[in-house]
Amino acid sequence: MKSTSHHDERIRTMTFASVYPHLVTKVEKKGRTTAELHQVIEWLTGFNEKTLKKHIDEKLTFEQFFERAKLNPNAHLITGTICGYRVEEIENPLTQKVRYLDKLVDELAKGRKMEKILREG
Repeated sequence: MKSTSHHDERIRTMTFASVYPHLVTKVEKKGRTTAELHQVIEWLTGFNEKTLKKHIDEKLTFEQFFERAKLNPNAHLITGTICGYRVEEIENPLTQKVRYLDKLVDELAKGRKMEKILREG
């Protein structure tokens, strides 16, 4: 996917803390839990709940957030469309990681089984 430099820059400087409440609302509205959201975030980033809270409190940008993350080796298995973009075709590495997160949260909100979301089978 050819994204614009403006779009990539906006994602780079956006804080995870500003997006996090929307992620919680999205999954809870669909009957999923914050614990499940945290499980998905930990799978992708390696951040446990304590570290995640610390990063939210520090108001890390997405760039800083993903610089500190240990991306799951199976993250490349996240495919499909999110926000009109094919995740696997996104060229900017940071934008792709943010869209990985979007895609996982979307799957959680849509009721997909956790083992499928976490690419376990």
